[in-house]
Amino acid sequence: MQSEAAPAAYRSWQDGTLVEDTTSTFAEGLATRTAFELPQRILRDLLDDFVLVAEDALKAATRVMIEKTRNLVEPAGAAALAAVLDAPQRFAGRKVAIVCSGGNISPAQLAALWPRDPV
Repeated sequence: MQSEAAPAAYRSWQDGTLVEDTTSTFAEGLATRTAFELPQRILRDLLDDFVLVAEDALKAATRVMIEKTRNLVEPAGAAALAAVLDAPQRFAGRKVAIVCSGGNISPAQLAALWPRDPV
C-alpha cells in the first residue's frame, strides 16, 4: 500500500526504475519522496500487486481502527485496512488478513480525524 499523495514507491515498482515524486500525504509513514534500490528489488521479486489508497481512505480507516477496535493506529498503519474498505469488491469472496501497525500518531493528526463543529 502507498498513499496516492506519495506515489514514488508505487511508480518505481510499476516502471521498473527508481523515480522521485512529490509527497503531501497525511500518513507520515508513507511519505516517500524517492524509492530505493533494495526495497524495490524485493518488491519486484515478491509483490504481485501494489495498491494506491486515497488520503480520505487513510483517514477513514484510521478512524475505523480507533472507533471499532479501540486500537490507536497511525494513518500509515491503517493503510491495509484503507485498501480493503476503499475497494471491497476487489476482496469479495476471499479470506483477507490485514496487518495494522504503528501507533505514532501525533495529537494534531488525531484531532484532524474528527474536525470540531463550529461553536
